[in-house]
Amino acid sequence: MATVITFAQQKGGSGKTTLTANVAAELAARGRSVALLDSDPQGSLGRWFMTRYDREDGVRGDLTFSTSSAWGIGYEAGKYRDSHDFVLIDTPPKIDGDLRPALKASDMIVVPVTASQVDLWATEGVLELAAREGKLPFVVMNRARAGTNLTASIRAALSKLEADAAESVIANRVAYAEAMGAGQGVCEYPGAKVAAAEVSALVDEILARLER
Repeated sequence: MATVITFAQQKGGSGKTTLTANVAAELAARGRSVALLDSDPQGSLGRWFMTRYDREDGVRGDLTFSTSSAWGIGYEAGKYRDSHDFVLIDTPPKIDGDLRPALKASDMIVVPVTASQVDLWATEGVLELAAREGKLPFVVMNRARAGTNLTASIRAALSKLEADAAESVIANRVAYAEAMGAGQGVCEYPGAKVAAAEVSALVDEILARLER
């Protein structure tokens, strides 16, 4: 039966879609079958997937993509429960009742947070909705700038939230944008070894947490 993971954040610009795509590519590279569901009207995940699909070398790994309305996400996720290992859901950058079906359908909720106090404040809304569904989110530092006081302070603040905080940190690297534009994950993109190691470490944490 598929494990459903929802990526959610109230504030735009947190790198949610990029993180979703890279986790999917990493899982596929490890031989897992992944269904991607995009409930964000902006459709960036779909653009990434179609760019990937149109590559001359074809789609790497067992990846499937479809879109869904916010309220239909539980039904759409259910379609892949018996045919895939994972269902990854990308959600719009907003917090309201529309997000609840995705949270309810999830086995895990991943919340990316950039090194910004505003992002940290925005995270509170996601955590509150997740708590209502009886879920403990997994918060990930994303687009972080290494060695800055702000990054260090935000990471320290994550430990005080009603959530699990990832040890892995995803840095602010050009390789992520370049790989997305090519329809790839950093695990596949030439010259992105450091970024690929970051995503690999994060996926290791995600899988370990799911096995608890």
